[in-house]
Amino acid sequence: MEKLTVRICTGTLCYIMGGSELQLLGDYLPESLTDRVEIRGATCLDFCNQEGNGTAPFVLVGDELVTGATVAKVVETIKQKLG
Repeated sequence: MEKLTVRICTGTLCYIMGGSELQLLGDYLPESLTDRVEIRGATCLDFCNQEGNGTAPFVLVGDELVTGATVAKVVETIKQKLG
């Protein structure tokens, strides 16, 4: 079974805008999803330098961009992606 990749931006802006708490995302995932998700940090996803992307922190759930990411928003997006 292919895992859903979640990339959390750990760049300075994302980190200070709340990305630091996203590093604990795995602790908040329901047990039924933990083996279906691969969580990775990304030095910088570079969305903060592109106009119209919303606000940091940024997280990519598969190919879907989550802006103003919180643990709750990211978990909800993962649930939607995995059905």
